[in-house]
Amino acid sequence: MKFVYAACFAFALVACQDVPPAQSSPRTSRSDAVEKRAKMLSPLAAQGRALAEESCSACHAIDTAIASPNSNAPLFPVIVNQEGVSSETLSYWLRGAHNYPSEMDFYLDAQKVDALVAYMLTLQDPNYERPVD
Repeated sequence: MKFVYAACFAFALVACQDVPPAQSSPRTSRSDAVEKRAKMLSPLAAQGRALAEESCSACHAIDTAIASPNSNAPLFPVIVNQEGVSSETLSYWLRGAHNYPSEMDFYLDAQKVDALVAYMLTLQDPNYERPVD
């Protein structure tokens, strides 16, 4: 029994020690990575990112986030990492306003479509793994 008390006392002493703060990890946070990617975008893709932030982000995850704010709205990476998605197929779909769900009540002119497509395609990743639903 003395051993148990001694072990508990030793553990309590160690737990109460001042520990120096952990060193900063060289790994970047997800938000740092997203910010870094945003700085590397072409001017057209940067316009698309700004449009996505302004018009799409209330419902869609527009970057590498794990979930969309609206669970019915697909993540941009899920959209662009589907087989067969290209600049042409994505542009065609975005230009076809009749394809949008009625709750979106959304229209994109050709310039905005081009910018949004340029941005969305930056999210393509050959190693992409779709999140579990």
